[in-house]
Amino acid sequence: MSVAENSKVFRILAVDDTQDNLILVQTILESEGYEIELVSDGLSALKKVEQSSFDLILLDVMMPGMDGYEVTRRIRGNPELKKIYIPILLITAFHESSVVEGLDVGADDFIRKPFDTDELLARVRSLLRLKESLDEQRKMARQREDFVSRLTHDLRTPLVAADRMLYLFQEEAFCKISPEMKQAISVMIRSNQNLMQMVNTLLEVSRFEAGKKTLNWESCDLKETAQEVVSELNPLAMEKQLTLKVDTHKLDSLGDKAGVVMGDSLELRRVLSNLVGNAIKFTDTGGVEIRLREEPYGPQKQTYLTIEVEDTGYGIAPEDQATIFERFRQGKNKRSGSGLGLHLSSRIVEAHGGKIEVTSVLGQGSKFTVHLPKNTEE
Repeated sequence: MSVAENSKVFRILAVDDTQDNLILVQTILESEGYEIELVSDGLSALKKVEQSSFDLILLDVMMPGMDGYEVTRRIRGNPELKKIYIPILLITAFHESSVVEGLDVGADDFIRKPFDTDELLARVRSLLRLKESLDEQRKMARQREDFVSRLTHDLRTPLVAADRMLYLFQEEAFCKISPEMKQAISVMIRSNQNLMQMVNTLLEVSRFEAGKKTLNWESCDLKETAQEVVSELNPLAMEKQLTLKVDTHKLDSLGDKAGVVMGDSLELRRVLSNLVGNAIKFTDTGGVEIRLREEPYGPQKQTYLTIEVEDTGYGIAPEDQATIFERFRQGKNKRSGSGLGLHLSSRIVEAHGGKIEVTSVLGQGSKFTVHLPKNTEE
């Protein structure tokens, strides 16, 4: 992959405390059209990597002060450098165990001293091909995310306009309409709102995955939120003759802060609405119950608010439970939606430092459990 084969000039950083080794590497690589920068110690290498962009790092293992393993570990641990992929080729004269240590800290390949020129160039070409492939994948992912974001923005405008226009027709703002027409318009409004909800969910997912989602942290009373969600969705449950209730009795003796967490109230409400809405959707007989309690959770046994949404619906097959929170994972039920709602719910819960889980038995129902850290100290 010389300059003759590729119009891009690759930049390589060579790090070695022996000047003769640096000159040898520079001579070999520059003869192939690569642009080389040389540094003689680990700290200088870290500064160079933070200040400039490189396509590959050739790094000697044994150097005074900071060895190649530690340099590799710091590069891989730098949050800013994690946004880009820089292959690291370690150069060593040591025994096999050094290879294991180097790979464990994040190196991509090894070459032993004294190295053969053709082998060095082959390993460099191989790692640069890998970098190009990964960079292209990341570029395509960014383009896809940008396309989805723009598409959902563009779709919302006509959907909102259509929703308003249909509402005006339903209210007979333009002319009298027959009961049959009103019923047809009601169906159109519901379909339009379902589509708008899907578009909004897709937009929120794209924001989370692009790292552009900002949460508005405040004190959230989830007892109150749960009651509001139940009041809002109860008409849907009543249509199917289902019971829908909230059980907060385990919070009654815990004081004013019981059921209160720090978080984004709108996003946490979205999680509850989605879980309860799904429970109603996939339940034909029986009911849905939301339970709230506080309990120790996690390795540190800190106090978490636990929310359970349990239904008596169809249940979820064991093979689907493992992937149910993945994006676009639809269940086998004919009523399954886009596969985005649960994925978005999991992203929201994770952004709050919590966890969401599911247990289910086919034919008996499902229980979704959300654990949220209290974090009530502002």
